[in-house]
Amino acid sequence: MSLLKRIEKERQTSGQASSGKSAMRVRRQPASPARDAYVDLKARIQNKLIADLDPTMDVSKTDEVRHTIEEMYNNILAEEHIVLSRAERQRLFEQIVAEILGLGPLEPFLADPSISEVMVNGAKNIYVERNGKLLRTNAVFESDEHLMRIIERIVAPLGRRIDESSPYVDARLQDGSRVNAVIPPISLIGPVLTIRKFFKIPLTVEKLIEYGTVTAEAMEFLKACVIAELNVIVSGGTGTGKTTFLNILSGYIPGDERIITVENAAELQLRQEHVVTLESRPPNIEGRGQITIQDLVINCLRMRPDRIVVGECRGPEAFDMLQAMNTGHEGSLTTIHANNAREATARLENMIMMAGMDLPHRAIREQIAGALDLIIQLERFRDGSRRVVTITEIQGMEGDVITMSDIFKFEQVGFEDGRIIGMLRPTGLRPKFMDRIEEAGIQLPSTIFGAGQRGRSRY
Repeated sequence: MSLLKRIEKERQTSGQASSGKSAMRVRRQPASPARDAYVDLKARIQNKLIADLDPTMDVSKTDEVRHTIEEMYNNILAEEHIVLSRAERQRLFEQIVAEILGLGPLEPFLADPSISEVMVNGAKNIYVERNGKLLRTNAVFESDEHLMRIIERIVAPLGRRIDESSPYVDARLQDGSRVNAVIPPISLIGPVLTIRKFFKIPLTVEKLIEYGTVTAEAMEFLKACVIAELNVIVSGGTGTGKTTFLNILSGYIPGDERIITVENAAELQLRQEHVVTLESRPPNIEGRGQITIQDLVINCLRMRPDRIVVGECRGPEAFDMLQAMNTGHEGSLTTIHANNAREATARLENMIMMAGMDLPHRAIREQIAGALDLIIQLERFRDGSRRVVTITEIQGMEGDVITMSDIFKFEQVGFEDGRIIGMLRPTGLRPKFMDRIEEAGIQLPSTIFGAGQRGRSRY
């Protein structure tokens, strides 16, 4: 889309959003005279730039467009005898470029590698997550209409819409970052925008070990489990790093296998050569054309996969995933929202019931126990750190209960300088599936599971 067409569309959308029955209530807040003058100056220069820019310019050529804008910007300041300090001049230029080419006040946070999430609670409240901690920033949008223009800029190229009849939307930025937007009437504080950033350079095993997320011994064990084609679930709450950990585990899949990934928003960054990536699709404006995760899981079984990696199980697709695990597609990986290993199996049970399967609870649990081998539980602690807290083997059934045992468990030993002190330690239990690991030609040292038997942690 040309620059002129995009800007004109945003202006029309802004006009529609601020008039008529579908008008969004805007919370006016008093501003200082100095800020008003700055905003007016910025708007005046920005509008003049937009009016003078070549409408056929390709905005995808960011460096070229930026250079052109910089030349025009300097000319406007000179023609109008606007005197600014070097710092003010550069700050104003960066803000104008962000408005024309990017996401306005959010651009500095998207460019900051230490920030993992950006949360906008209405026009005047922007928070970020840095190193696991939430921080309020000084950045603001000029108004709710300004924030709405940025939201429209994100969703429009994807063929999505957001208005009073469809007041929330999931989307993603060009770099793969996940986006969720919610607007009135469901949001009572104005438009709300949440961006979970996608990092082009994924975290490595070495970094996770350095951060204390997991130990080298535990990762050696998990690498063996993936190579030996055990079925693994990564479990945890929101923001615990499940997708990051799944990505690292997927990296252990041998390069000569055909891998099919199924995701709501493509985030996994597998380095193997033979990878097929499938992404679900929401319904269009007419409510048609939806492709669900369940549809994709069913379809990928016809694509001769060696491994199936599902970004997240959260609905009826869980039944098809377990069926695949039970019928020759070993080595499958997925994530699930749950607070512990027992809760993860209970959630899977509920998801299978969502699929409309009229099966007794025992039969469902037998499916789960027969399909799964391992549950890795992640947790975000109050100091902001993310850690593996248990690695749990699914052993089978006793009566109507799925039996499981911890192979590794996190032990907290203290709290120092605002940081939790502890380590993921072996429980002393040797998993029952060790014969499968050895059949794959992998010999793990017996010391990896700890010296001596520490007893068995049963659920």
